Amino acid sequence: MSRRNFQLLLKTRRRELRRSATPAEVELWKYLRRRQVMGLRFRRQHSMGPYIMDFYCPEAKLCIEMDGPYHDHPEQIERDVRREKDLKMMGVDMLRFKNHVVFDDPEVIVESIKEHVLKWNIREY
Repeated sequence: MSRRNFQLLLKTRRRELRRSATPAEVELWKYLRRRQVMGLRFRRQHSMGPYIMDFYCPEAKLCIEMDGPYHDHPEQIERDVRREKDLKMMGVDMLRFKNHVVFDDPEVIVESIKEHVLKWNIREY
């Protein structure tokens, strides 16, 4: 597959993922959109290399992933570890949360993002 065709395929897939977002992704987006967390801009279903991230903040080089039961399967755990390692090599940090967290205590996610940003001095608070 040519690079151009691969990019078109990724673009189509990102669009599909945005349209069919999980309830947890929809809920978290309410907190991340419109620069509500420290004025940071997040993108939904952003791709980097062959990977599509649930949420990505370019300024902080931070990926937020929401994990449902699918991510508990051994094969998926291996893929997730490889993906996280590859993204880390591209300079992207990742925070992972189980889907239920955004419904049970969304502030845990927001505070984790803030801690990450402050830890790396990405933005004053």
